[in-house]
Amino acid sequence: MEQFGNIVTKIDDFVWGWPLIILIIAVGAFLTARSGGVQFLHLGRALKYMVQNEEDGEGEVTSFQALCTALSATVGTGNIVGVATAICVGGPGALFWMLFAAVLGMATKYSEGLLAVLYREDKGEGHYLGGPFLYIEKGMGEKWKWLGKLFALFGALAGLLGIGTMTQMNGIVSAFSNVIDSPVVFNKFGANTTIVAVIAAVVFTTLVALVVVGGIKRISAVAERIVPFMCVLYFVLALVCVLLNIKALPMAIGLIFKGAFTAQAAVGGFAGAAIKLAMQKGIGRGIFSNEAGLGSAPIAAAAAKTKEPVRQGLVTMTGTFLDTIVICTLTGLSIILTGAYANTDELRGAAVTQLAWAETFPWPADVSKFLVAICLALFAFTTILGWDYYSERCVEYLTNSKKAVLVFRVLFVLFTFAGPFLALDVVWNIADVFNGLMAIPNLIALVALGGVISKETKAYFAKQKEIDVTKK
Repeated sequence: MEQFGNIVTKIDDFVWGWPLIILIIAVGAFLTARSGGVQFLHLGRALKYMVQNEEDGEGEVTSFQALCTALSATVGTGNIVGVATAICVGGPGALFWMLFAAVLGMATKYSEGLLAVLYREDKGEGHYLGGPFLYIEKGMGEKWKWLGKLFALFGALAGLLGIGTMTQMNGIVSAFSNVIDSPVVFNKFGANTTIVAVIAAVVFTTLVALVVVGGIKRISAVAERIVPFMCVLYFVLALVCVLLNIKALPMAIGLIFKGAFTAQAAVGGFAGAAIKLAMQKGIGRGIFSNEAGLGSAPIAAAAAKTKEPVRQGLVTMTGTFLDTIVICTLTGLSIILTGAYANTDELRGAAVTQLAWAETFPWPADVSKFLVAICLALFAFTTILGWDYYSERCVEYLTNSKKAVLVFRVLFVLFTFAGPFLALDVVWNIADVFNGLMAIPNLIALVALGGVISKETKAYFAKQKEIDVTKK
């Protein structure tokens, strides 16, 4: 297993090397320019649209439900485990690069949502299919259909083998295992699986199976109820943690900027990482969390009841803002302000965030650990649901077979249960690899369709300007 882990790590390092990092940043900057800086000029409008559904839109679910489905997939273990991992490995500077990539990623996410609605297909009986595979095929032309197929293949594998199943369940059971001591019942493949972990895996896998059998409408209905609650709960707790440590904020900001632009970022006994490592882990974990550039969120956006591609693009963009600019920032500050990231020899993943909260709040440490575990469980559970939908739509595009989708759904549930029985590092590296492979075809399409994005954006806001003038 150790040899396999080393191979996966080398593949991960190659996929998430400088070429992909530069490509993601460059595409974000390119789309910021093509969209006229939409994330800076129209964030307020986007937040307004987020909670304001179109009454006469066409689609399967409301615009807000589509966003909640996308958020259910993006607000996941990456917000707790991913941020902690990035900072522990890449130093405090990783948080800077995470936010930098997210700001540019908002334009990427906007473009993905716009194109998803523009090129989606009405499959009949109120069912809509859309995403990078279709805007590659329809927007770039039939000769590029192979690239759309490649994206769909990577998307299905990402959902099945990485970000959608094992990673999320691994995060859930690790958090609960840190709270409740119990005997180890499985210690192969680099994992130390406890009885608590097995029970948690059985419970959450059963819940996943009960929801995904209902398809997008049941997934979106569950997401609409759970996502706002879990985001507000975590936001309040993390914000209080930051406020209680506010005196250390100047020092934390200094560490973040020093770590982002210097070779070392040391705190206490922690020997920091090189700038490349800070960038790699910051951008990599940031993309894992907010999925800007991966092409996953537009699959949900394509199901939204809307007639305006730009409007849905704006709604889709708010996912990155809420996920990374708000939630990941609060997690990162909690970890840096308390110095929890310096305990990398003893603690990993969710345990780092749990330590930060335990050292801050006045109640017993186990209460803080339990609260983190609850938040993580909600985040990961909804992420599993969202990624089941994404990967099923990829399988639908690849096979055009309902039977194949049903078989995939069964496999998805089984792989979800497998999460606790694999080593954390291996699971995360597998997820990283498929994330990167998904991103490449999608980023190529976004650049190729930059002119379409610019044209649609200009036309929509010119129309809105006329409407605003008429109202006055």
